[in-house]
This record gives sequence, C-alpha cells and structure tokens, in this order.
Amino acid sequence: MSEHEFHVHGPHDHALEHAAHNAPDSFAGQLAVLTAILATLGSIFSYMGGATQSNAGLFKNDAAIRKTEAANQWSYYQSKSGKQSLTELAIELAPEAKKAFYQDEVARYKKEKNEIKATAERLDAESIAFDEKSNHEIHEHHRWAQATTVLQISIAMAAIALLTKRKWLVYGVYGLGIAGSGLGLLAFLHI
Repeated sequence: MSEHEFHVHGPHDHALEHAAHNAPDSFAGQLAVLTAILATLGSIFSYMGGATQSNAGLFKNDAAIRKTEAANQWSYYQSKSGKQSLTELAIELAPEAKKAFYQDEVARYKKEKNEIKATAERLDAESIAFDEKSNHEIHEHHRWAQATTVLQISIAMAAIALLTKRKWLVYGVYGLGIAGSGLGLLAFLHI
C-alpha cells in the first residue's frame, strides 16, 4: 500500500493479520491435539475397565448364589438319604403287612434323590461357569487398566515435553500412545 492511496481494512483482513502474528507454536499445537486424542482414548478405556470390573463382580456374585443353592440341594439330598436309610431299616423291622409301604417309600426317596442330585449338579455347573466368566472379565479389566495407565503416562510425558520444549520426548509420547492403544485393542479383542 502506498502513502497516497487510501486503504480500508475489513474485519477479515484484520483477523488474518492477527492470526499470522499470533500463530500457535506448531509443537504445542501438535501436542495439544495428541493429548486430546490420548485423553479421549483413555476415557473410553477407563469406562470399559470399570464396566468389566462390574461385570466380574456380578458374575462372581451369581457364582456364589448358585454355589449356595447347590449346597442347599446337596443338604436336601443328604436329608433324603437319611430318610431312605431309616425306611430301609424299617423294612427289616416292620411286620410283613407294612413292608410294601416302606418299599414304596424307599423307591420314592430314590426318585426324589435323583431329581435333587440333578438339580445340585446343574447348579454346581452354573456356579463354575459364572466363576469362569468372572475370571475372564477380570482379565479384560486388567487389560483395560493397563491400557489406561499407559495412556495416562503418555499424557504426562506430553506435558513434560511441552513444558521443557524437548521435541525428542514427543517420540516417547507417540510410542506410549501406540502401546496403550495396542493394549486397548487386545482388551477389545478379549485377548
């Protein structure tokens, strides 16, 4: 612009000049974007870690309930066994006219015991299955927790890199970010 010409700056021109003079440091900008991405991934991983921990607790609770129900059934089975034994003794001691009644009772106790045993075994199997599900969820929880921790360390390293303006630390940020993301992928794949 020459001295003799009249020039009016528009708002857009002023904004461009202001942006050019106050351009953010690309190093800081890159770290800010990277930190935001890592923090987002870390939040997702943390949520998934909490969800798997809750699931593990629920499955462990279900396993304990089934185990208690199975123990109750086994106690009931023992009770029927005791009654059956007493009834078998009664067959030996009873007069001939009562022996048929006691034999029918023994048959009834045997049938009831078989049903109770099947229920108890089913409940034991369910308890074992819930324990296995709980263990699987805890393993996943540990993976999510590892991923979250590595990403948190990466974010802390990004802050150190920004404060010290050491560009070589950014490689560590990227490396830990990739490692944390990899651990998150392993958790997502149930490995």
